[in-house]
Amino acid sequence: MKYLFNKLYSFINTIEGKIAFYPTLLAIGGLILSLISLSLENTGISEWFTSIYDGFIIDSSDTARTILSYLTGGLISLMVFSFSMVMVLLNQASSNYSPRVLPGLISNKNHQYVLGIYLGTIIYNVFITIAIKASENNEMRIPSFSIFITVLLTVLCLGAFIYFIHSISQSIQVNNILTNEYKKAKTRLKNIIEIQKNEKELDFPDTENWSSYQSKKTGYFQNISIDNLKEICKENDIQISILPIKGSFIAENSTIIKVSKSIEDELVLKILSNFNFAEGEFVEDNYLLGFKHITEIGIRAISPAVNDPSTTINTIDYLTDLLALRLLKKEDEIVSLEDHQPCIWLSTIYFEELLYQIILPYRTYCKNDFSCVQKLLLMFSFLLQQKTVSQKYHESIKKEANNLYEDVKHSLKNERDLERLEAMYQQIA
Repeated sequence: MKYLFNKLYSFINTIEGKIAFYPTLLAIGGLILSLISLSLENTGISEWFTSIYDGFIIDSSDTARTILSYLTGGLISLMVFSFSMVMVLLNQASSNYSPRVLPGLISNKNHQYVLGIYLGTIIYNVFITIAIKASENNEMRIPSFSIFITVLLTVLCLGAFIYFIHSISQSIQVNNILTNEYKKAKTRLKNIIEIQKNEKELDFPDTENWSSYQSKKTGYFQNISIDNLKEICKENDIQISILPIKGSFIAENSTIIKVSKSIEDELVLKILSNFNFAEGEFVEDNYLLGFKHITEIGIRAISPAVNDPSTTINTIDYLTDLLALRLLKKEDEIVSLEDHQPCIWLSTIYFEELLYQIILPYRTYCKNDFSCVQKLLLMFSFLLQQKTVSQKYHESIKKEANNLYEDVKHSLKNERDLERLEAMYQQIA
């Protein structure tokens, strides 16, 4: 039961980022609400409701159908307009910032809620319209109470539309995009660091002679159900080494895991069923994507097409804080059982490689813009003053500072800039 629960939780975590997830739930909610409302009509709730205030009475079935049709058609037009605007803004974000930020914008829960409210209200209206029909005495049954609920839901949709306009105009701004990417990456990184603090120092065995097994699928490795794998390791007395890094592309038949002993094909399939592959990339599952997205926005901003060095400097500020937090994370991620026996080894990108991949595009495209170079040198200086779990991290920082210095000093021509570069670098070296 626990295994199935973990699988279900992992599946929901995967589909939660899809734009249709919450709208589907709210649309089903609209259907259920219409059934409840029509059931209440059979109890005479409309007569009781109109006795409170006769202004709610609708005597004509044509008037009732006209009102419902008018509201339903207006909501459909409102929904089409809203999400046509979304497509325009997403196209703008892709052109000006980075296509990588689109999954985060699309999976915004608030926007999904708005779409779901539209769909749920439309479905509710359709079923209430169908319910207007003649009774056995050839008298029209007018569900006044249900129509009043329709009006209230329509007012809610109008409020949601105003909120949607405000939210989408805010979320498309580059500062808000950077802030959201930064917060999600920081939250994920903090969670990993907190888990490592609560675990003892573990040594994982050498995996050179372990049995290797291949992937049965092709896609981007998004997430993994750790709890289920721990149960499998405990039940079968095995240890697992997961080779790919989260976010990496996995081709079919490529080696994906190593196991401490040979296992049957059925158990291999059970282990691989806990790997989640997806076309999208979500920072909530992989903090490295936060570094990647922020870096891509910064490089796009410094390009001649955009020419916005201020945004590039902002991205360096966010990366500085994330890297300072990364200094507190241990290189190896090892999962242990209740008795502190290591059972799973997760491949991660080492700090030296992470820093190199971040700084490489900056020193390639920013070496002629000394304002950005200064910011990078200040970042190195700040990171060297921060606490770290390994002095090797500081050595990597000095190495990248030297790489930047060597590239920039051959690009700058102004003597004053060169003097300032030399002074700032000497404080780091």
